[in-house]
Amino acid sequence: MSGNLELKIAPPRIDEIRLSILDQRSLTLNVLRLDQIHPLVTGNKWFKLERNIAHIQKKGFTRVLSFGGAYSNHIRALASVGKILNIETIGIIRGELAEPLNPVLEFAQEQGMLLHSIDRASYRQKYKDKLLDKLRSRFGDFYLLPEGGSNELAVKGCEALADFVPKVSDQSRSCVALPCGTGATMAGLVRGLACRREVTVLGFSVLKAPGHLAAEVARWIHVVSCKQPPAWRVIDDYHCGGYAKSNAGLAAFMDFWEANSNIPLEPVYTGKMFYGLFKLIESGYYPEGT
Repeated sequence: MSGNLELKIAPPRIDEIRLSILDQRSLTLNVLRLDQIHPLVTGNKWFKLERNIAHIQKKGFTRVLSFGGAYSNHIRALASVGKILNIETIGIIRGELAEPLNPVLEFAQEQGMLLHSIDRASYRQKYKDKLLDKLRSRFGDFYLLPEGGSNELAVKGCEALADFVPKVSDQSRSCVALPCGTGATMAGLVRGLACRREVTVLGFSVLKAPGHLAAEVARWIHVVSCKQPPAWRVIDDYHCGGYAKSNAGLAAFMDFWEANSNIPLEPVYTGKMFYGLFKLIESGYYPEGT
């Protein structure tokens, strides 16, 4: 894994989950600990940011502007990278900036990110020239990084995640599961797996938007040269009410997980993915030996 941008990214370790429900069904569950690769830039964020940052530096940009919600992991990671690499960062936040700031926005601000809120109606127009011209008039020229850091450079960066799949599982029949917010990480993984038909990819949508992320993934993977890319599917059934929303089922699962595993989950992304994954396991979705 590249560390040429001074972030000292560490190779992720792999943890096996041992639970009776898995043993009863002869299933193996390994977790790729991307939360351990860097103290501040964790998860999929480095893979999405690396090529963008290299492009920013090559083109001589000194200011990056991006969009996100109040609990955006992308905003948090971008602020961290900006501080480490001395790049000015601006976060355009959907909705009001309520004081005191939540931990995500407080952290981003502490890293030097300038936070600016816009109303939800304006946010829906975030890529329109009218709004972008207004933002450039206010902040000066900037490199525009889309919401979630999701663009072609990000998808290309996430192709590298496929390199970890053989290390996670040596089974002839494997399924890789991940949470999805924009679909870019999943698309990169599918592209990186190329023609490996023994692997299926399941994305668990954290949005209450049936069909939306499946369409986004399909849009990103249109460049796959393989005529038969790995089978993939976006599951829309475990958003638990929508982005950053929860329900009793998710809350109960989070309690169960905390009592039975030392791997930390959060309820916005990873919690929903594992909740959905175990619901599928309970239903018999996965054949023995998976």
